[in-house]
Amino acid sequence: MRNMGLWLLLPILLLFVFNFFQNGREVVEAIQYNPNFVSLVENKKIRKCEIVTELSGAQFIRGDMTDVDPKSGKSRKFKVDIVVTDGLPAWLMKNGVPFAFSRQKIDFWQILQGALPFLLVLGLLYFLIMRQIRSAGHGVMSFGKSRARLLARDRDKITFAEVAGVEEAREEVEEIVEFLKDPKKFQTLGGHMPKGVLLMGPPGTGKTLLAKAIAGEADVPFFSISGSDFVEMFVGVGASRVRDMFEQGKKSAPCIIFIDEIDAVGRSRFSGIGGGHDEREQTLNALLVEMDGFESQAGVIIIAATNRPDVLDPALLRPGRFDRQIVIDLPILEGREDILKIHAKKVTLGKDADLKRLARGTSGCSGADLANLINEAALLASRQGKKAVDMHDLEEARDKVRWGRERRSRVLDEETKRLTAYHESGHALVLQLVAKSEPLHKITIIPRGTAYLGATMQLPEKDHYTESLIKLKGMLCGLMGGRAAEELVLGDITTGAGNDLKQATHLARLMVCNWGMSATLGPQTFGAQEELLFLGREVARNQDFSEETARRIDIEVAKLLREAYQQAMDILQQNRDKLDMIARLLLERETLDGRDIEEIVKFGRLPKDAERVPAEDAPAEETPKPEWKESEQSVGEAPTASLNV
Repeated sequence: MRNMGLWLLLPILLLFVFNFFQNGREVVEAIQYNPNFVSLVENKKIRKCEIVTELSGAQFIRGDMTDVDPKSGKSRKFKVDIVVTDGLPAWLMKNGVPFAFSRQKIDFWQILQGALPFLLVLGLLYFLIMRQIRSAGHGVMSFGKSRARLLARDRDKITFAEVAGVEEAREEVEEIVEFLKDPKKFQTLGGHMPKGVLLMGPPGTGKTLLAKAIAGEADVPFFSISGSDFVEMFVGVGASRVRDMFEQGKKSAPCIIFIDEIDAVGRSRFSGIGGGHDEREQTLNALLVEMDGFESQAGVIIIAATNRPDVLDPALLRPGRFDRQIVIDLPILEGREDILKIHAKKVTLGKDADLKRLARGTSGCSGADLANLINEAALLASRQGKKAVDMHDLEEARDKVRWGRERRSRVLDEETKRLTAYHESGHALVLQLVAKSEPLHKITIIPRGTAYLGATMQLPEKDHYTESLIKLKGMLCGLMGGRAAEELVLGDITTGAGNDLKQATHLARLMVCNWGMSATLGPQTFGAQEELLFLGREVARNQDFSEETARRIDIEVAKLLREAYQQAMDILQQNRDKLDMIARLLLERETLDGRDIEEIVKFGRLPKDAERVPAEDAPAEETPKPEWKESEQSVGEAPTASLNV
């Protein structure tokens, strides 16, 4: 681009240089016929002259004077615009002035000199416009061309060995790779290759990574394109790109075409007001026809990824287009451990690094979250000048990713610090004493993130898919422990329990409306709800019950919350000495381990190192059972494992 600009400026520079020398070489003086020219003729001061007729028919006289120009040392030149009459030649001859007649010739250089500035301006405008078009749409003639990129097989190659936590999904796509390598193995019994595979799941679970692994394992061409690449400002471009993409695929068959974020182009069609959706629908129609239309696309496998399968058009999801729909969910405990091991190979781990323990504390994290966790731990260790990443770095990185960075710069006054210590101590003590509670991980009064003054964190021993009524009521008690401790010790309540009450109210409403855990209302659900798949955000809840039932639901929710608050208060009153001890230690150390809380509850004090029993050899402690009757129930979502102020 820069060289092109220099070439455009060069002719302009040459023109100015030529004009400079041209003007410096010859100066013509324009004079009037009368009295200047007449006086020169009569005084014999004209050496010679020439009567010139222009192409337009106009005439003028030009010639040399007898006077010499002092600067150039040459005769002075003149020019007179005149209408030539029959008496002019005789008058010149009478005064002895040599003259001649001539016609003006076409001066191409003069024409070019006049037109060149306009040509340069037009060339510059053309250059700028074409450059803008190329940068916006890769050229006017390439708007309808597919933007699918052919992946190089030897560059950044990823294999199935680098994909963990999605065992079932990996087996499904491995079968497709085997089919491409040895189709006869599957065609023996009449089977045929799947036409399409849809990978769907929450963000960060490895859908695109799995597609890259397919590209690394399959010995066939692999084209990659994003759903947004079909969208353009010009009508018909998206459909044209779809057709061109499949033309490329047919020329390279057998091959794989991967469409990332297909929901950008595959949303359900509808009859809306206005025509703003017509272009997208044309693109979708072209995709539907190419995938399973009149002409078959033998040997072209479509793999698409999305985290919004609920918005895709039903015609796109039917067998024959996407024969397989593979759900890639958040990894379970073993999957998280395997993912951590893969990413931990890139860093130097210390001897005390326990990835299994770390995996227990990352429930609900995706593969992308775990990769970020390992990277944050490595950066933290590097800042501290360590030679290896130890367990402390890993846990600090996990807490930073989940709850925010420690904000030691936020200095709390003694009253706020004491309030926070008792609040978190109330949480920890109640959670330690209620039935079926998850083990405590740690309790801290160091501010984190933008809102938390402290936190009580639990470390589940395994992933849970169902929860019991007793455990859920214990969780309600744990959530109420902070507010109960404030009222018991300080005789006042604060806004610090706002997030706890929000979580408790949500959990109690789920117990009543979704899981049928109300003895008064019985085993039934209330309110048909519509949720976005994977995102878990409730869009609407239809009230399919009467106002009287709604009032009874509110009464049941309030009853559960009051009972939980009262039980938390009873536990704290019965163990007031332990509550004071935990709060005092928190004020001294700022952070306590979960085992410290367990030993305070068991011994009434922190034992010395010689009295400590290794964690794996410690006998299970009997936890007092609450009066509620246990009833195992299936739950739709895992409740939170951390309580924050």
